[in-house]
Amino acid sequence: MPKAPRAKSSDEPYSAQLPLALLNALDTNNRINLYLIENLPPAGWNAKLPDGKGRTIAAIVAHMHNVRVMWLKAATAQDIPEQLDRATVAPAQATRALESSRAALHKLCREALETDGRIKGFRPYVAGFIGYLIAHDAHHRGQIAMLARQLGHPLPQKAMFGMWEWGQR
Repeated sequence: MPKAPRAKSSDEPYSAQLPLALLNALDTNNRINLYLIENLPPAGWNAKLPDGKGRTIAAIVAHMHNVRVMWLKAATAQDIPEQLDRATVAPAQATRALESSRAALHKLCREALETDGRIKGFRPYVAGFIGYLIAHDAHHRGQIAMLARQLGHPLPQKAMFGMWEWGQR
């Protein structure tokens, strides 16, 4: 996925650039998700949990996408991707699905930013919605990183630090 355009330097106040900055943050968040999947040791994807309780890494990633789909449905978006099956999803399929839900959310949020700032079914406004989406994904990225380590399939140290390199992703 190519990087989103950056806000331009100009004589206008930064507040005029906030809509583009918010959309860029949403897109960068997704690139971090894809980076995580790309760097996850394959053996960790469907590794069984030690106590048999909770979600596998594959199930967590499917949940991340499926929550996006839930919000797109609630907002009656035009583009609503299919949900993922947490029991059968493969990394490549999850990557495509996350990109599809990112594109649909980007469109939904861009339209809200260009109109009244509202997302149907979410209060109070689109900036909060984008914050919610990023927080949700970040929470689960942390779970995935911790679970991968506990399962004996830790992410490479470079990837652990790389998830924080928003200026490069």
